[in-house]
Amino acid sequence: MKIVFMGTPDYAVPTLKTLIDDGYEVAAVFCQPDKPVGRKRIMTPPAVKICANELNIPVYQPDSLKSDEVYELLCEINPDVIVVVAYGKILPERILKLPRLGCINGHGSILPKYRGAAPIQWAVINGEIETGVTAMYMDKGIDTGDILQIAKTEIGEKETADQLFNRLSVITAQLLSDTLKKLEKGELTPVKQDESKATYAPIINKEMALIDFTKSATQVFNAVRGFNSWPVAYCFFEGKRLKVFSCSVTQGSCAAAGTVISSVGELVVACGEGAVSLEEIQLEGSKRMWVTDFLKGKTVAEGTVLSKGDSCG
Repeated sequence: MKIVFMGTPDYAVPTLKTLIDDGYEVAAVFCQPDKPVGRKRIMTPPAVKICANELNIPVYQPDSLKSDEVYELLCEINPDVIVVVAYGKILPERILKLPRLGCINGHGSILPKYRGAAPIQWAVINGEIETGVTAMYMDKGIDTGDILQIAKTEIGEKETADQLFNRLSVITAQLLSDTLKKLEKGELTPVKQDESKATYAPIINKEMALIDFTKSATQVFNAVRGFNSWPVAYCFFEGKRLKVFSCSVTQGSCAAAGTVISSVGELVVACGEGAVSLEEIQLEGSKRMWVTDFLKGKTVAEGTVLSKGDSCG
């Protein structure tokens, strides 16, 4: 089977490696263009490109897939199937129709829930206890194609989105490997998605990570997990951004949301319901550290407000 693989971040790398290990002919890899990274804005290749180069697979990085040039290139390669994992670009309809076995996507949710750009993060933010990966046929909609197979997994009570990313990347590789083998043998029956159960997972931006302490402690805890490791949940302390990498739910008091209610050996902040104990933080201009170390060098008075909120009723 001849495959064209489309993927960009490190999440997609295990699938690419598995396709090679399975003995498939990966004729080409498509990924997004190199991007400037860090303060010095150094042009950096995506993880899939690095992997493909190591495997001596031709790499293409078009700004768009809409051009005749890209379409003609794919026609020339003539893949049996196009496998897509976290590519980050929409495939035009004429490309979707090109491979004889179709275009197969590994999506990081149990479809039709969490269609869209950030299914893993939103599953954690929303406090889901289960998620998974869906192998699906791609169509002109966003994650609306027929389902081929689903692999489910529980979300750990304290698991972060970053940790879940790593686990699901491996599950995606295993599921797509199995899907392709069954697809070749004609053993799969596509199932249409139930549109009435569809939900969406929009792209994450930094502003979304501002902690809203007026929400319940559990909701704040889930948001902190969901925004780890990007863009990282944050609030403000003495006019500086305070990143919160981890916290835990604890008992609160009837204080205004965002108010520090304990600062002796711990940093407990009141929420709309309950409270959270901040654990690993980073104050703007300082290093990332545990709260116990932070409090050794910084006094935080009880009653300090990290984010303004309504007092509890």
